[in-house]
Amino acid sequence: MTDAPEKSNRRTASMIRVDQAGEYGATRIYAGQLAVMGDRHPMAREIAHMAEQEERHRRFFDAMIAKCGVRPTALQPVWNVAGFALGAVTAAMGPRAAMACTAAVETEIDRHYQHQLGELGDSDPELSAAVEDFRAEELEHKEAALKAGAESAPGYPILSLAIRAGCRAAIALSKRI
Repeated sequence: MTDAPEKSNRRTASMIRVDQAGEYGATRIYAGQLAVMGDRHPMAREIAHMAEQEERHRRFFDAMIAKCGVRPTALQPVWNVAGFALGAVTAAMGPRAAMACTAAVETEIDRHYQHQLGELGDSDPELSAAVEDFRAEELEHKEAALKAGAESAPGYPILSLAIRAGCRAAIALSKRI
């Protein structure tokens, strides 16, 4: 029978692992978008700003992995390729599709972070504060994407649904693998 502290430690380790994987994936999505759009596209500055914030989030979770002795996801090479490909493909579809990608991803990340905050309660103030801070920035990304025309991307409902489903699958897999 597992005692409560061990279960709590496994749950926290899973949170740190999946959050690091997600932030890494986000940096790869933006890298793919910028590789296709270039730095002269009008959206490039906004995308680069979002990428910088995601990189800061990833660095925090990299440090938490080291500090807490958490095993990172074994799927990181998959998220490297999949994230870059998702960013590149949506950017190749056009700037509104790139923003549709951001809106879809951030919708799922908001749900994920809200769930984590509920689970954490006051058990890990450092992790809770970071998740709350990062969640606010992810919501800023979503709002910027919507303002930039995400919902007017060709095939938006299907594109959004597919990306959101992929995010949910990536979250579920990265928690365990």
